[in-house]
Amino acid sequence: MRLLLRADASASIGAGHVARMVAYAERAVARGWFVAFSGSVDGVGWLASRFDELGVTRVAFDASGFDAVVVDHYGLGDLRSEVNASGALLVSIEDDVFGRRPADIVVDSGFAPSSRPEDGSDVLLRGIAYAPLRDVVRSVRRVPAGPPPHVTVALGGGDQWAPTVGLLLRALRDTELPFAADVLVRGEPSLPALRPGQSVRIAAPSPALLELFATTDVAVSAAGVTFVELCCLGVPTAAVRLVDNQEPGYRAALDLGLAVGLGPAESLSSRLPAVTEVLRSLLSDAALRERLSATASSTVDGRGVDRVLDRLEDRICPR
Repeated sequence: MRLLLRADASASIGAGHVARMVAYAERAVARGWFVAFSGSVDGVGWLASRFDELGVTRVAFDASGFDAVVVDHYGLGDLRSEVNASGALLVSIEDDVFGRRPADIVVDSGFAPSSRPEDGSDVLLRGIAYAPLRDVVRSVRRVPAGPPPHVTVALGGGDQWAPTVGLLLRALRDTELPFAADVLVRGEPSLPALRPGQSVRIAAPSPALLELFATTDVAVSAAGVTFVELCCLGVPTAAVRLVDNQEPGYRAALDLGLAVGLGPAESLSSRLPAVTEVLRSLLSDAALRERLSATASSTVDGRGVDRVLDRLEDRICPR
C-alpha cells in the first residue's frame, strides 16, 4: 500500500493538522506501507522530525502512484475527482464544517459530530473513536507530581496566543494557591508577579511536551488536538476555546464531563475573576480532578487511526 498525507503547519494555524498526520504515518508504517508527506511544516520541526525517523518521504502534492491520499486541511477545496482520476482513494479529515469536502472516506473525530449534509461521500467515520493520536501519546504512563500541583499550559504552536497565555497566568496567580507551572508558548507572554509558592517556567513547544504531561496534575489547553491527547492520558484539564473551529469540540467536551471550561479566548480579560475561580476549583479539588481524569481516559482510547486504516484496507483490498 502507498499512502500520501497532505497537511500544513505554521505560526498562524498551529501544529494540530501535522500532528494528526504523524499519527497516520506511524500506524501506516507499522503496517509496512510506503508513506509520503506533502505540505509545510513551518515552526514544527520538532514534530515533523518524526517523519524522518519513520522514513516518510517529502514530496510535492501529486496523487499519481498512490493507493490513497489523506487530506487534513481547511484551506483546500474539493479534491475527490482529481485524486480518484489518479487511481487513488481520498480520505478527508474534517472538524464539523471545517475542512469538509466529498471523499471516499470522511473522518470527523469530534466528541459529538453534528448532522452532515449528503454530498456523495461513500463512508462516514464519525466520533472520538476515530481520533488520531501519536504513538508517544499512547505509550505515556502518567504519574502526577504534586504537591505543589504541576500545571502545564499549552495553547498550540501559534505565536499569536502569547497575550492569552499572559491572561491565563494572571488567573493562575490570582488563585493564590501554590503551583509549579510549565508554559509552552511561542512569543513572550506577560508574566505577572507571583505569590509565595508559585513558580513559572516558559519554553517553546517541543517534544518535551509529552514528558511534561506525564507528570501534570492540571493542564490548561486549547480545545484542539492537544486536548484530545490530554484526554487519552487522563490529565485533568481546563479547556480554552481559542478559535471558532474549536467551538463544537469545546462544547461537547464540557457536556461529556471531560474538562472544565474557561470560555473563549477573546473574552478572557473581561471574565478573569470567573476564570480564576474555575482554576482555583481544579487546583484545590482532588475529587474533581479524579472524576475528570477517569471520564476523559475512558472516552479516548487512542486507537482511532487503526480503525480508519482498517476501513481503508477493506476498500482497497476487500477480504
